Amino acid sequence: MHEPIANWLIDMDGVLVHEDQALPGAAEFIATLREQGRPFQILTNNSIYTARDLAARLRISGIDVEETSIWTSALATATFLADQIPGGSAYAIGEAGLTTALYQKGYTLTDTNPDYVVLGETRTYSFEAITKAIRLVTKGARFIATNPDVTGPSAEGPMPATGSVAAMITAATARKPYFVGKPNPVMIRAALNRIDAHSEETVMVGDRMDTDVVAGIEAGLRTYLVLTGSTHIQDVEKYPYRPSEVCNGIGDLIELI
Repeated sequence: MHEPIANWLIDMDGVLVHEDQALPGAAEFIATLREQGRPFQILTNNSIYTARDLAARLRISGIDVEETSIWTSALATATFLADQIPGGSAYAIGEAGLTTALYQKGYTLTDTNPDYVVLGETRTYSFEAITKAIRLVTKGARFIATNPDVTGPSAEGPMPATGSVAAMITAATARKPYFVGKPNPVMIRAALNRIDAHSEETVMVGDRMDTDVVAGIEAGLRTYLVLTGSTHIQDVEKYPYRPSEVCNGIGDLIELI
């Protein structure tokens, strides 16, 4: 028999929203969590935006959340680096979500002998910046990336994302990055710590088998796969692991709160 669900970790894209439109039941689900006082964190591998930006975007879609309830791969990466080398330095490729997180953790952003090269998401990857990253990694900077996603969505179709650019740097340096975002359970455990939650009483809700579900399993959580994102029901059998439950959408889980 399962322990009651006390805490929730919830993926954002494909679970709560799709292209800035709230998915069916999402607003009601988050409102019910807040009304019942259930601790939760909304997780995203997107490192472009700050938690404040994402909270504002969710509110526009009708989902009312505080920025403290959002945990991004950029925040997880900055926290990880601050634990590894407090007050360190980094050469960062990314947007405000990443650079702000690093600043807030006391990191100096520099291209002169940094402790780390940190690769995040951006819609305008610069060949000059990638070249500089390759040279710094070759000289000995540790290579970190916010998330392994190789493509990201856009109105015109898929576009290269962090994982693709990381592969380019790896090909040029023979150095693989350490990815902090999902499916790394480091991101999940940090989210649990933010709400003082234990894995036995927490569930992970996501739309991807290869990031959300496997991250939840490796962190010891029950996992709920929703079919409103990138995974179809026939895809589940392709993986050597299974979610605890499969449901049509986040609205189906309101009764479990």
